[in-house]
Amino acid sequence: MLSSIVVQNFALIDRLTLNFNKGFTVITGETGSGKSILLGALNLILGERADYSVIRDKSIKTIVEANFDIQKYNLKNFFDENELDYLEETIVRREITAQGKSRAFINDTPVSLSVLKDFSERMINIHSQHQTIELRDSHFQLDLLDTLADSVSLRNEYTTLFNQWRKNTKEVSNLIELRSKLLLDADYNAFQANELAELNLEKEDYSKIENELNQLEHAEEIQQSFGYIIEVLSQEGTSGNVLDTFISLKAKMDRVASLHPDLYTLGERIKSVYIEIKDIGEEAITGLDSINADPNQLLALNSKLDKFNQALRKHNVNSQAELLQIFEKFNHSQTNIEEIDLQILELEKLVEILQKQVFEKATELELKRQKAIQDIENEVVGLLEELKLPDSRFVIQLSNLEHLTSKGRNEVHILFTANKGMEPKSIEKAASGGELSRLMLALQYLLSKRKQLPTIIFDEIDTGVSGEVAQRIGNLLAKMGEKMQLLAITHLPQVAGRGQFHWKVQKSHIDEKTLTQVLILDEKQRVEEIARLMSGDNINKAALENAKALMN
Repeated sequence: MLSSIVVQNFALIDRLTLNFNKGFTVITGETGSGKSILLGALNLILGERADYSVIRDKSIKTIVEANFDIQKYNLKNFFDENELDYLEETIVRREITAQGKSRAFINDTPVSLSVLKDFSERMINIHSQHQTIELRDSHFQLDLLDTLADSVSLRNEYTTLFNQWRKNTKEVSNLIELRSKLLLDADYNAFQANELAELNLEKEDYSKIENELNQLEHAEEIQQSFGYIIEVLSQEGTSGNVLDTFISLKAKMDRVASLHPDLYTLGERIKSVYIEIKDIGEEAITGLDSINADPNQLLALNSKLDKFNQALRKHNVNSQAELLQIFEKFNHSQTNIEEIDLQILELEKLVEILQKQVFEKATELELKRQKAIQDIENEVVGLLEELKLPDSRFVIQLSNLEHLTSKGRNEVHILFTANKGMEPKSIEKAASGGELSRLMLALQYLLSKRKQLPTIIFDEIDTGVSGEVAQRIGNLLAKMGEKMQLLAITHLPQVAGRGQFHWKVQKSHIDEKTLTQVLILDEKQRVEEIARLMSGDNINKAALENAKALMN
């Protein structure tokens, strides 16, 4: 429910703070006193477009802030979906400036107007004689029927099944489309996979092949290099070859090593060089023997490496590992088709089961709706008789759609007439403003008996009625106020007398400024205000007595 509202710098309001009560509050005041200004401020909270002409002092912001108690409305998911802090006492604020800036906040978090509107419309519903358009909406009419038929929970069960069925049906279609695409690509993929399979990528090491080919292509140069090493080391000079020279030098050093430390050190170094030169010679001989300049091997390796390089260029990759990934992808396409076939088969079975459940639940929902229609029609007609529309006929037509929707397979059309001898017609063709207001009031009364409604504000919904009709409207509003928070702006004493609480809106002149104020009336002030509504400003004793009678 709406707990409080603070309005600053809005039209004739300088600063206004109102604390709201549970139950039925009536709001009265002379024409032009500012009742519509209060509604205008509430409309800002409801996410309506800002009218910057309402900014009283152009140098400061206009602010409207409302506090809501939301603990009974199951709005946790709404807050989670919009990444907002969930607080049972939620604060909504709207700010506008003369420069054309408008900002909205929920619990101090900036939100878009659509989010603000989505939230606030769950909490406040404003009805006036000219705001009964929703009654003409087919979706509202269906929701109305389900609420009055106590079939909302059944419809929710149906909707859950319907959404699952639709989701899985769509998934089957997507898989079938994917399978068709894969089949179109299957021949191409198989050709590519076979071409890459010839490269034997999982076993061959093409970097090693490249090295081997490089050696074969330079075999003669390599042989010459090994040969030159052997030749140099074995070449005979005046004192023999290099190794013989080092053998003699090593022997000489061994004999004199003990004579001087440096000779010992040099001898050890000569020994190491001798061993290294000997190893070099042996490895050069081994290397020379290993070189096999086989022209057939050269051709084979060239052919293999050419195919590998062509594949790299074709698939626009740079390594054997990347090429192997592409091969596995092509090779796996057939496996994918088989897996998709299994998925389609399983999902089609699930869709068949869900479809049966959805149609069964839709039939159950239709039967419950149909069964409740007669009683609902009678209830509405009974209330309209109380509201002095004795010749009314209220008809709910339930028809079948060609296809299922998230709310079932039914469509609802409400027909109405308030005149004897006239056939019921669509709402927009059948009722005057006053008749439509009374019909809406009757329906809201029935809704309030069946579910937790948000705060409802009736803006002069009793316009055009008087006497006993006004009395009965007041009684009906009072009954609604027993179950919900209800506010009614009225000029009728019969309605004002039935309120639990009474506010009076009036203009005042303070410091050469015209301001709108809201007075919370006590018992004595209420009697005087209701008497004023009956007799005008010249309140007499009879009017006061009549006011007391209305209040009692």
